[in-house]
Amino acid sequence: MAETISAARLHEALTRLCDSIEREKDYLSELDGAIGDGDHGVNMAECFRGVKVKLAVTPAVDVGAVLNAVGFEVMNSVGGAMGALYGTLFLRLAMASAGKREVNLAELTGMFESALEGVIGIGQAKPGDKTLLDTLKPAVDALSAARRDGESLSGALARFEKAARAGMESTTDMVARMGRASRLGERTRGHQDAGATSCFFVLQAFTQAV
Repeated sequence: MAETISAARLHEALTRLCDSIEREKDYLSELDGAIGDGDHGVNMAECFRGVKVKLAVTPAVDVGAVLNAVGFEVMNSVGGAMGALYGTLFLRLAMASAGKREVNLAELTGMFESALEGVIGIGQAKPGDKTLLDTLKPAVDALSAARRDGESLSGALARFEKAARAGMESTTDMVARMGRASRLGERTRGHQDAGATSCFFVLQAFTQAV
Protein backbone atom coordinates (compact mmCIF):
# COMPACT_ATOMS: atom_id res chain seq x y z
CA MET A 1 0.00 0.00 0.00
CA ALA A 2 1.37 3.40 -0.98
CA GLU A 3 2.43 5.82 1.71
CA THR A 4 0.12 8.77 2.05
CA ILE A 5 -0.48 11.85 4.18
CA SER A 6 -4.02 11.81 5.54
CA ALA A 7 -6.08 14.89 6.27
CA ALA A 8 -6.01 13.96 9.95
CA ARG A 9 -2.21 13.70 10.09
CA LEU A 10 -1.79 16.96 8.19
CA HIS A 11 -4.26 18.69 10.49
CA GLU A 12 -2.26 17.49 13.48
CA ALA A 13 1.06 18.57 11.95
CA LEU A 14 -0.24 22.04 11.08
CA THR A 15 -1.59 22.46 14.60
CA ARG A 16 1.90 21.63 15.91
CA LEU A 17 3.32 24.15 13.42
CA CYS A 18 1.29 26.87 15.13
CA ASP A 19 2.98 25.99 18.43
CA SER A 20 6.40 25.92 16.74
CA ILE A 21 5.94 29.41 15.30
CA GLU A 22 4.92 30.63 18.76
CA ARG A 23 8.07 29.12 20.29
CA GLU A 24 10.31 30.55 17.57
CA LYS A 25 8.80 34.04 17.41
CA ASP A 26 11.65 35.73 19.30
CA TYR A 27 14.24 33.97 17.14
CA LEU A 28 12.46 35.01 13.94
CA SER A 29 12.19 38.60 15.13
CA GLU A 30 15.86 38.60 16.13
CA LEU A 31 16.83 37.47 12.62
CA ASP A 32 14.55 40.10 11.11
CA GLY A 33 15.85 42.79 13.42
CA ALA A 34 19.38 42.40 12.06
CA ILE A 35 18.39 43.55 8.56
CA GLY A 36 14.69 44.42 8.68
CA ASP A 37 11.88 45.72 10.88
CA GLY A 38 12.31 43.10 13.58
CA ASP A 39 8.63 42.17 13.65
CA HIS A 40 8.55 39.01 11.52
CA GLY A 41 8.29 36.66 14.49
CA VAL A 42 5.59 38.70 16.19
CA ASN A 43 3.53 38.90 13.00
CA MET A 44 3.91 35.20 12.22
CA ALA A 45 3.03 34.19 15.78
CA GLU A 46 -0.08 36.36 15.78
CA CYS A 47 -1.12 34.90 12.44
CA PHE A 48 -0.64 31.29 13.48
CA ARG A 49 -2.54 31.83 16.72
CA GLY A 50 -5.46 32.60 14.44
CA VAL A 51 -4.65 29.56 12.31
CA LYS A 52 -4.75 27.34 15.41
CA VAL A 53 -8.20 28.66 16.31
CA LYS A 54 -9.35 28.09 12.74
CA LEU A 55 -7.97 24.55 12.65
CA ALA A 56 -9.76 23.73 15.88
CA VAL A 57 -13.11 24.15 14.10
CA THR A 58 -12.03 22.65 10.76
CA PRO A 59 -12.85 18.95 10.29
CA ALA A 60 -9.77 16.83 9.62
CA VAL A 61 -11.31 14.87 6.75
CA ASP A 62 -10.34 16.73 3.56
CA VAL A 63 -6.72 17.70 2.83
CA GLY A 64 -7.78 20.58 0.59
CA ALA A 65 -10.26 21.94 3.11
CA VAL A 66 -7.67 21.89 5.90
CA LEU A 67 -5.13 23.74 3.77
CA ASN A 68 -7.78 26.15 2.50
CA ALA A 69 -8.71 27.11 6.05
CA VAL A 70 -5.06 27.85 6.82
CA GLY A 71 -4.55 29.78 3.58
CA PHE A 72 -7.49 32.12 4.09
CA GLU A 73 -6.57 32.77 7.71
CA VAL A 74 -2.98 33.61 6.73
CA MET A 75 -4.06 35.81 3.82
CA ASN A 76 -6.42 37.77 6.07
CA SER A 77 -4.23 38.14 9.15
CA VAL A 78 -0.70 38.88 7.94
CA GLY A 79 -0.20 42.22 6.29
CA GLY A 80 1.98 43.03 3.32
CA ALA A 81 3.91 40.70 1.08
CA MET A 82 4.36 37.95 3.66
CA GLY A 83 0.63 37.39 4.03
CA ALA A 84 0.17 37.26 0.27
CA LEU A 85 3.09 34.86 -0.19
CA TYR A 86 2.19 32.41 2.57
CA GLY A 87 -1.52 32.74 1.81
CA THR A 88 -0.85 31.89 -1.83
CA LEU A 89 1.36 28.97 -0.81
CA PHE A 90 -1.39 27.37 1.28
CA LEU A 91 -4.24 28.21 -1.09
CA ARG A 92 -2.38 26.71 -4.06
CA LEU A 93 -1.70 23.58 -2.00
CA ALA A 94 -5.41 23.50 -1.15
CA MET A 95 -6.61 23.88 -4.74
CA ALA A 96 -4.45 20.96 -5.86
CA SER A 97 -5.74 18.67 -3.09
CA ALA A 98 -9.43 19.62 -2.93
CA GLY A 99 -11.68 16.73 -1.97
CA LYS A 100 -8.84 14.33 -1.11
CA ARG A 101 -8.89 12.46 2.19
CA GLU A 102 -5.20 11.66 1.72
CA VAL A 103 -2.42 12.44 -0.74
CA ASN A 104 0.42 10.31 -2.07
CA LEU A 105 3.86 11.44 -3.22
CA ALA A 106 2.78 12.18 -6.79
CA GLU A 107 -0.13 14.29 -5.54
CA LEU A 108 1.98 16.08 -2.93
CA THR A 109 4.61 16.88 -5.54
CA GLY A 110 1.98 18.36 -7.84
CA MET A 111 0.62 20.41 -4.94
CA PHE A 112 4.02 21.92 -4.16
CA GLU A 113 4.91 22.53 -7.79
CA SER A 114 1.67 24.50 -8.10
CA ALA A 115 2.36 26.38 -4.86
CA LEU A 116 5.88 27.29 -6.00
CA GLU A 117 4.50 28.57 -9.29
CA GLY A 118 1.98 30.70 -7.40
CA VAL A 119 4.56 32.19 -5.03
CA ILE A 120 6.88 33.04 -7.92
CA GLY A 121 3.95 34.50 -9.84
CA ILE A 122 2.86 37.00 -7.20
CA GLY A 123 6.33 38.00 -6.02
CA GLN A 124 9.16 39.71 -7.84
CA ALA A 125 11.87 37.61 -6.21
CA LYS A 126 14.08 34.99 -7.79
CA PRO A 127 16.42 32.46 -6.19
CA GLY A 128 19.43 34.20 -4.69
CA ASP A 129 17.53 37.33 -3.64
CA LYS A 130 17.58 36.29 0.05
CA THR A 131 13.87 35.51 0.49
CA LEU A 132 11.66 32.58 1.44
CA LEU A 133 11.98 31.45 -2.19
CA ASP A 134 15.55 30.37 -1.38
CA THR A 135 14.06 27.80 1.00
CA LEU A 136 10.98 26.88 -1.01
CA LYS A 137 12.40 26.30 -4.49
CA PRO A 138 15.22 23.89 -3.58
CA ALA A 139 12.79 21.95 -1.37
CA VAL A 140 10.23 21.58 -4.15
CA ASP A 141 12.96 20.71 -6.66
CA ALA A 142 14.20 18.00 -4.29
CA LEU A 143 10.68 16.62 -3.87
CA SER A 144 10.18 16.48 -7.64
CA ALA A 145 13.53 14.76 -8.12
CA ALA A 146 12.75 12.23 -5.39
CA ARG A 147 9.48 11.37 -7.06
CA ARG A 148 11.25 10.85 -10.39
CA ASP A 149 13.81 8.64 -8.63
CA GLY A 150 11.05 6.40 -7.27
CA GLU A 151 11.61 7.33 -3.63
CA SER A 152 9.09 6.45 -0.94
CA LEU A 153 7.03 9.32 0.48
CA SER A 154 9.04 9.36 3.70
CA GLY A 155 12.33 9.25 1.78
CA ALA A 156 11.20 12.03 -0.53
CA LEU A 157 10.16 14.21 2.39
CA ALA A 158 13.52 13.64 4.07
CA ARG A 159 15.17 15.02 0.92
CA PHE A 160 12.59 17.84 0.87
CA GLU A 161 13.43 18.88 4.44
CA LYS A 162 17.20 18.59 3.89
CA ALA A 163 17.01 20.82 0.80
CA ALA A 164 14.81 23.32 2.63
CA ARG A 165 17.29 23.55 5.51
CA ALA A 166 20.23 23.99 3.13
CA GLY A 167 18.32 26.67 1.24
CA MET A 168 17.48 28.52 4.45
CA GLU A 169 21.09 28.41 5.62
CA SER A 170 22.37 29.54 2.22
CA THR A 171 20.69 32.93 2.70
CA THR A 172 23.34 33.83 5.27
CA ASP A 173 25.86 34.39 2.48
CA MET A 174 23.46 36.30 0.23
CA VAL A 175 22.91 40.02 -0.24
CA ALA A 176 19.26 41.03 0.09
CA ARG A 177 17.73 42.31 -3.14
CA MET A 178 14.10 42.59 -2.05
CA GLY A 179 12.18 44.70 0.47
CA ARG A 180 13.61 47.11 3.01
CA ALA A 181 16.64 44.91 3.64
CA SER A 182 17.80 45.55 0.07
CA ARG A 183 18.66 49.12 1.03
CA LEU A 184 21.38 47.82 3.34
CA GLY A 185 23.20 46.11 0.48
CA GLU A 186 26.35 44.27 1.53
CA ARG A 187 25.51 44.75 5.20
CA THR A 188 22.86 42.06 4.85
CA ARG A 189 25.52 39.45 4.13
CA GLY A 190 26.22 37.29 7.16
CA HIS A 191 22.60 37.25 8.37
CA GLN A 192 20.14 34.42 7.76
CA ASP A 193 16.88 35.64 6.24
CA ALA A 194 13.89 35.58 8.58
CA GLY A 195 11.37 34.75 5.83
CA ALA A 196 13.50 31.87 4.59
CA THR A 197 13.62 30.61 8.18
CA SER A 198 9.88 30.76 8.81
CA CYS A 199 9.39 29.04 5.45
CA PHE A 200 11.59 26.19 6.69
CA PHE A 201 9.36 25.75 9.73
CA VAL A 202 6.27 25.68 7.48
CA LEU A 203 7.74 23.09 5.14
CA GLN A 204 9.03 21.00 8.02
CA ALA A 205 5.43 20.53 9.16
CA PHE A 206 4.76 18.44 6.06
CA THR A 207 7.65 16.10 6.82
CA GLN A 208 6.17 15.60 10.29
CA ALA A 209 2.81 14.55 8.84
CA VAL A 210 4.15 11.16 7.71
